[in-house]
Amino acid sequence: MIVLKFGGTSVANATNIAKALDIVSQKSKENQLAVVVSAFSGVTDLLILAGKTAAAKDKNYKEIIGQIDQKHKAAIDELIPLSEQSDIITTINNDINLLKTLLDGCYLLGELSNRTADIVAGFGELLSSQIIAVALKQKVSNSAFKDSREVIKTNSNFGKASVDFQVTNQLIADFFHNSNYQVVLFPGFIASSLDGNTTTLGRGGSDYTAAIIAAAVKASVLEIWTDVNGMFTANPKIVKQAQPIETISYQEAMELSHFGAKVLYPPTIQPVLQDSIPIFIKNTFEPEAYGTLISNHPNEGSNPIKGISHIDSIALLTLEGSGMVGVAGSSKRLFEVLSNENINVIFITQASSEHSICIGILNIDAAKAKAAIDKAFEIEISQNKVDPCSIEKDLCIVALVGESMKNHQGISGKMFSTLGKNNVNIRAIAQGASERNISVVINEKDVNKALNTLHERFFEDNTKQLNLFVMGVGNVGEKFIDQINQQMNFLKENLKINVRVIAMSSSRQMVFNEEGIDLHDWKGALSQGEKASIPAFIAHCKALNLRNSIFVDITANYEVAGIYDQFLSQNIAVVTCNKIACSSEYANYKNLKALSRKYNAPFLFETNVGAGLPIIDTLKNLIASGDKVNRINAVLSGSLNFIFNNFSETYSFHDVVKEAGVQGFTEPDPKIDLSGVDVARKILILIRESGYQMEMEDIENNSFLPKECMDTQNNDDFFASLLKHADHFNALLADAKAKDCRLKFVASFENGKANVGLQLIPSDSPFYNLEGKDNIVQFYTDRYVDQPLLIKGAGAGAAVTASGIFADVIRVGNV
Repeated sequence: MIVLKFGGTSVANATNIAKALDIVSQKSKENQLAVVVSAFSGVTDLLILAGKTAAAKDKNYKEIIGQIDQKHKAAIDELIPLSEQSDIITTINNDINLLKTLLDGCYLLGELSNRTADIVAGFGELLSSQIIAVALKQKVSNSAFKDSREVIKTNSNFGKASVDFQVTNQLIADFFHNSNYQVVLFPGFIASSLDGNTTTLGRGGSDYTAAIIAAAVKASVLEIWTDVNGMFTANPKIVKQAQPIETISYQEAMELSHFGAKVLYPPTIQPVLQDSIPIFIKNTFEPEAYGTLISNHPNEGSNPIKGISHIDSIALLTLEGSGMVGVAGSSKRLFEVLSNENINVIFITQASSEHSICIGILNIDAAKAKAAIDKAFEIEISQNKVDPCSIEKDLCIVALVGESMKNHQGISGKMFSTLGKNNVNIRAIAQGASERNISVVINEKDVNKALNTLHERFFEDNTKQLNLFVMGVGNVGEKFIDQINQQMNFLKENLKINVRVIAMSSSRQMVFNEEGIDLHDWKGALSQGEKASIPAFIAHCKALNLRNSIFVDITANYEVAGIYDQFLSQNIAVVTCNKIACSSEYANYKNLKALSRKYNAPFLFETNVGAGLPIIDTLKNLIASGDKVNRINAVLSGSLNFIFNNFSETYSFHDVVKEAGVQGFTEPDPKIDLSGVDVARKILILIRESGYQMEMEDIENNSFLPKECMDTQNNDDFFASLLKHADHFNALLADAKAKDCRLKFVASFENGKANVGLQLIPSDSPFYNLEGKDNIVQFYTDRYVDQPLLIKGAGAGAAVTASGIFADVIRVGNV
């Protein structure tokens, strides 16, 4: 015999019921079946609500009864031919009338006893099963309905009764011994006490009903039909990359179901375990999918972890004090108190010093538990031997589950380091001696990040997902997004990095998509976005709380440069080409670096100097290896180098500056480049990265621009001033040619002093032949004394700057 159970979603409506009946019909051709069904989806919740509403003397319970009646009558109309509806409608009407009578009594008394609550809650399965049994007759004529209350007997613990297996097994065996039906259909969830009162087996108890029947008849297999393809490596609603688990042991399945795997009710496994009856978790809507097989002999595979699960809404209670150390019975007293209050303990950990005991319970039980514990230990508390019980609420338990974990070293270390790198704080840890489960308690707001991070680490072939929040989609920003789109598959296949752009913002609009913005049409998505707001952008990034988040600043905006600390302190990496932050006050620069270290959030700004050239990275490696920078000479402005390389008697200074802007070599405000401010920022950053303390005002800026040009307030006035002072610029060019020199804007640092300014470069200088928009940097160090370490290449342009930003993003991915 095979036992099949169909859950609430599988019998949610007539369409789904028809699919379930097709499965039953097909399987009945070769096997005798026992079929267990749940209530129609949502009906049990409506029944519980109706009971509470009636007990609260609210007449709206009658409307709820009407909804329940209508839902079942609609199913009858769709499933059963009109000519065969009479008897089942009479049955349903009788049951609905009985339900109404019970709730009328609750309304009059203003009370809902546990006994009555069980009767009310059980109507869902009773109604659904009787309708489905009639519909089944059309497909399998040799089928029958059997009320589970007649064969499953329990004690009188209403709400979650305990089964009397000796009596139950005999009744079920006797029934099937005397039955010649090919298919027998049972309502799940409901049973009865030995004196005949309706009891229930707990929410999710339909699984348990099926397991009880399977064990009693020694079924060849128990099949749980639901709306997913089996048990998953994690909750697929939270972890999109979660995968079905093909095979799993009974013990692993119990652990996962205890820790929140919703497809299986935790007690289900116990009845079938003794007889090693395999359990199949199958999908009603994809019956051909393999599903999950639960048995004594699962395929182990190479991964010691079978799944990651979690329980929400947890409170952590801590009882501690010197009066507990070496005192026998403290734990016993604590757990007796909780047992007496009918409070379930989900999680336990105790310090080896016996100084404290920490337990996890549901949030809703926290206040009651604290009051009971404080009362039980009031003498010790009054004597200051024990502290009053402390509570932390809104927590979550996350558990790694795997039978083979005990044979693999370092699982715990990988779990803790993975969470730590994503700034997920662990409040408590527990691991059983069987090493089948490692559990941690974390803040509930971090559960999405934690589950995805752990799943990525243990199940996704070490593929790391990077979630980008991009601010600035101008010339460089557009190139950056195009490069990501172009390289996305390469990164996945070769570097095991999955890059998603979660948000982007221009100066006018911003758009968020937690699943990742389609980069083939990102402009369209942005045009449909909301009004841009820096505070709202920050708030949304924090609220999403995604793992491996990176804020990418591709602006030259002062306000944007001032918000990096808000990202770093939330464990969100910052990648920026904006030089303002790193050239701001030294205290701010040091604070950002400190936040980066404290919260394990990379702060990378390679493109601050030299666009895509590896200048800062090389400098960091020099310092890290113990070298010391003594002197720096550099041409650091690709835009100025382009300008002075192309400025000639036939190509005016005004026109070449215009062209530099068109090609994206200058800042949006070209005066920043031409004034020397941009170069001063760059040399300042190199000086600070070399280990020296310096402020912007300490750098001598020998500007070549006339004062009138410097005093302009907008770009139009600035370009007009360049035309007005053309003779000044022509004179600079003539002087250089007369001395067989070239004009270069040079930055220098030596002996604690720095300056930037236009210089005449002789033909024997390595700076002389610096063409186009190239940069060059010379580092003189303790190791590079006579011949400096030299870095040279394109130092401006949207494409190379974008590639430098992209390289920093990849560096974050490789951390």
